[in-house]
Amino acid sequence: MRYIRELREGENISGVYFCKVKTIAKTKAEKTYYSLILQDKTGTIDAKVWNLSNGIEHFEALDYINIDAQVTSFNNQLQLNVSRIRKAHEGEYVVAEYMPCSPYKTEEMYDSLLKLIADTKDPNLHALLSAFFIEDTAFIKNFKEHSAAKMVHHGFIGGLLHHSLFVARTCEFLAKQYPVLNRDLLITSALLHDVGKLREISDFPENDYTDEGQLLGHIVIGAMWIGEKCDAIPGFPKKTKDELLHCIVAHHGELEFGSPKKPALIEALALAFADNMDAKIETFTELLQANPDTTDWLGFNRLLDSNVRRTGS
Repeated sequence: MRYIRELREGENISGVYFCKVKTIAKTKAEKTYYSLILQDKTGTIDAKVWNLSNGIEHFEALDYINIDAQVTSFNNQLQLNVSRIRKAHEGEYVVAEYMPCSPYKTEEMYDSLLKLIADTKDPNLHALLSAFFIEDTAFIKNFKEHSAAKMVHHGFIGGLLHHSLFVARTCEFLAKQYPVLNRDLLITSALLHDVGKLREISDFPENDYTDEGQLLGHIVIGAMWIGEKCDAIPGFPKKTKDELLHCIVAHHGELEFGSPKKPALIEALALAFADNMDAKIETFTELLQANPDTTDWLGFNRLLDSNVRRTGS
């Protein structure tokens, strides 16, 4: 098997891949074809099955499939033209080879997160963070393993922990750089800003939007969840709760990006910048990793809103 990150245009490959998405579509000439997204631990790749011949056996999304394919290019992105498919047999694959994971060690990241909580002096915010990250064992297990996205940035096992920690670390720096910021409010909102994704997105291997996620979205889900936790803490101040929830609902920064409110507090503004920066840098990082030997322009990226390339050496 060749890892997706190692594939090069023009190669013919054979091997087992995880079928993350299977869509049945039609060409302009009304010919049926399959559009797939295949995955291994190094990433995902778009694949097309143009000829639904006898070489294409029955399979579904979330199956492990053994394929023959040619590596082609479309719109400056690698793509597979698949000529043969069969469902992989038990013993032909190891699940750990197909689920993308954070490059950082889970427990080391979580220890860093706990240190940020330990440095939180506000007793109410400390109690809230403890209720999530220290006392709720089911939450902790899920938070450590969950992704932060379906397809975009941090869409891997441990991605939610990875993203939340990096955003919080950036916020810690900002709080030291700008004393006007309420450090404890900012760190609390950073660590909690995406907890709604635990209910918005299903676990691996599906890693897809739930009904609750489609109907409400992670910002609304997270705000409701955090509000409930605040209400369960005796004497939790309403003003602190409102300011924290504002940071959560404004963390995408703009109404057109899904935030119900634009930042009205300086901490909400700082959180929105930190969240956006980590998401964009991770998106760029994953794009570079998917094209390790390319120094040419990689084409227009919708999320970065720019034609991008690697820095010259």
